[in-house]
Amino acid sequence: MEPVDGKEPVTIASGGANGVPPAAGSAARPESDIAAAPSCPACATAEAGSAQAATLHYVYAIGRIEPRFPRPSVEKEFAQATGRAETSGLTDRQAVQKVLSQRQNRYLVRQLCWVMTIEGLETYILVPRDPADLDLLIEAVRAIPNPADLDVVTGVQGPVAPPEMCNGLMVPIVAFDQIYSCDRESLIKAIPKPEKTPAKEFAAAEELFDRIMQMADNAGATDEHRALNYCAVRYAAIYAKAGECFGVNCSLTGLDVQPSSLSGLRKIMEVIFSFTNRNTDVTEKFFCRVDVTEEFPFLVTKLSPYYDR
Repeated sequence: MEPVDGKEPVTIASGGANGVPPAAGSAARPESDIAAAPSCPACATAEAGSAQAATLHYVYAIGRIEPRFPRPSVEKEFAQATGRAETSGLTDRQAVQKVLSQRQNRYLVRQLCWVMTIEGLETYILVPRDPADLDLLIEAVRAIPNPADLDVVTGVQGPVAPPEMCNGLMVPIVAFDQIYSCDRESLIKAIPKPEKTPAKEFAAAEELFDRIMQMADNAGATDEHRALNYCAVRYAAIYAKAGECFGVNCSLTGLDVQPSSLSGLRKIMEVIFSFTNRNTDVTEKFFCRVDVTEEFPFLVTKLSPYYDR
């Protein structure tokens, strides 16, 4: 299990560039053309990249991935492939995982419909942007599934799937670039235990993790949800802080996400955690900043005290 990480208009004078009038005999460009022209090739490239990013809808979702048969013919073909494989003594799920993992059955992997469910609801149909990433889908099929299994999908959301794509299921298609599969137990084990915090008390971080995941229940398609989901699975410090607060008789009482005042050309979100002392009812807040401008969110500011403005 990979440990979660903790690791970020030009105005031109009407007389000409720099206020110098055009040379005599030269054709003066209309002012509207000058204002529209990019000041430099690098600026034009940056503007084009920003415009493209603004039209893409990124997804950073946490759920479960499962294969489905889009058509009866695919189901029959899969049954024949299973009959040719040695599956004696295997459960149905183990047999499916074994058949799909065999190289000669890769054609079946391409034919299957891969559905991502979030809290039991069918949310996305997944397709790889690179055919080599079919292996990531296969790895998401556990031979022994567990209710605590998690699949984290990073990609770009497309249109709603046509009915014939997945046996009538009409949900958005996500072209994914990365799938990260883990389970709750492995994630908890990867969280560094805070100093001076007994192991018994820090074990309560598992309960707090469940609460955070419930509060983070979302489709991972908005900036707020993408920032929150990133913290939930990639930033260990929030669980370490929860463990520390539990050790001093505090509870997690609030979880908010809001745009940062530092946002400009980039989209930066503030993820705010509130902890309230059970005896004094005093609330302390901590926050971190996450950049969600592009497909892959990243940490901008580490967890630190937050003061209401």
